[in-house]
Amino acid sequence: MPTKLSRFISDESGATAIEYGLIAALIALAIMVGAGQLGNGLNSKFKAIATAVNTGTAP
Repeated sequence: MPTKLSRFISDESGATAIEYGLIAALIALAIMVGAGQLGNGLNSKFKAIATAVNTGTAP
């Protein structure tokens, strides 16, 4: 019985899986935030171009 308990305590495979899951979640969050910022920037540029085309002025 003590052998099984010491083997269970020293087993770190579950902790490694949790760490990889947290890393993947952080990378996904960074991609979502970056894509959101890029989308907002592109949206404002296209709106400025559309306004310039509609009014006939240079941006």
